[in-house]
Amino acid sequence: MSTKELTPSATVSVFTPEQLLTHWQGHRRLTRRMIEAFPEDKLFTYSIGGMRPFAVLVYEFLGMGVPSLKGTATGQWQKWAEAEQVNTKAELLALWDDATTQINELWPTVPAHRWQEEDVAFGQWPGTGISLMCYVIDNEIHHRGQAYVYLRSLGIEPPAFWDRQ
Repeated sequence: MSTKELTPSATVSVFTPEQLLTHWQGHRRLTRRMIEAFPEDKLFTYSIGGMRPFAVLVYEFLGMGVPSLKGTATGQWQKWAEAEQVNTKAELLALWDDATTQINELWPTVPAHRWQEEDVAFGQWPGTGISLMCYVIDNEIHHRGQAYVYLRSLGIEPPAFWDRQ
């Protein structure tokens, strides 16, 4: 490999915005299957070692996803708001599906320059549009791992982590 191939000024695109959305939606489909796998009586209450119940983690994902995408699209970061709280798995899945619809509608509104533009999400977290959205995705993956532990401890085989179809 020549040093010319390693030049830091070279522009390389790893993901197009559309590919990143496809990647994220794959993770969202898997998280949805994790919600479905939980017994109704454990989804909102079960925890291990002081970790939060999975429904509380899902509220976090919901509170981050659409608001972060809106901020990335517009540069206007509304005050951080807690996600709506519900009482049943069906209601939680409905919130999830509504957020998925909103993400699909908002995604194409992100101007190309916003992906590399520096911003401060919610007045607190600096980064580019791409780094902030990657954080949202990484956060979901990280906390979904907790749900795998919960399900296994309940004797439930969780969905395959690699199956994001």
